[in-house]
Amino acid sequence: MNLNLIPKIKHTQSDNFFLLAGPCAIEGKDMAMQIAEKIVKITDALEIPFIFKGSFKKANRSRIDSFTGIGDEKALQILKKVSETFDVPTVTDIHEVSDAALAAEYVDVLQIPAFLVRQTDLVVAAANTGKVVNLKKGQFMSPESMQHAVKKVIDCGNNQVTITDRGTMFGYQDMIVDYRGIPTMQQFAPTILDITHSLQQPNQTSGVTGGRPDMIGTLARAGVAVGVDGLFLETHFDPANAKSDGANMLDIQYLEKLLRDLVAIRKTIKSL
Repeated sequence: MNLNLIPKIKHTQSDNFFLLAGPCAIEGKDMAMQIAEKIVKITDALEIPFIFKGSFKKANRSRIDSFTGIGDEKALQILKKVSETFDVPTVTDIHEVSDAALAAEYVDVLQIPAFLVRQTDLVVAAANTGKVVNLKKGQFMSPESMQHAVKKVIDCGNNQVTITDRGTMFGYQDMIVDYRGIPTMQQFAPTILDITHSLQQPNQTSGVTGGRPDMIGTLARAGVAVGVDGLFLETHFDPANAKSDGANMLDIQYLEKLLRDLVAIRKTIKSL
């Protein structure tokens, strides 16, 4: 994948990792704009290539009464507004074949959720839009097996594809990151580490996913040390009251310090 081909991407000559970051779900215009403004300010100062992330809908929830979104078109319009206001690319996840063409009208990168990455029709639909396709590695898949998902995209004539590791199931209620998988998957496509979903604790009896946000810095530093191409994280001004995945999101007040540390680690690793 050529990072420079993503519309509006900046700081590609900085030799930094690139960053996909934003709230888990688009809860409204004001929250999305405020989060985007904060991240843009930080990433511009640190020269980190940045793609704003927000789910226009959440289809894979544990309970039927969980928040799923504010309406597809409304959320996608907000993502478009973020892109136009701050001159940054955007990414959102899709869950159905029909979502691909719809979301592609508004965003620059289409993300395939981990549970759906083996769904050929969905992957092909995303690839056929011509957008960058970010493939989340299934929690149940080996790093080696991701080459087949990547090949589906490339076989559609789309070479703009990335892989994101978001941890592997450990028992029923925890995730682990096997850092050996990063260089393995980099043989197939640029590889991103999702440092917030990797800290989820799913399958809670309450039906609400738990998490370990206190470990975000640990996972992120290890990922940069291993040499990931990009990082993915979800952040919010008030994670405790976020409508989705609040238990593992980063409080945005800690974002600048984290990214400064990671840029320093990247610089050190590159000098070795």
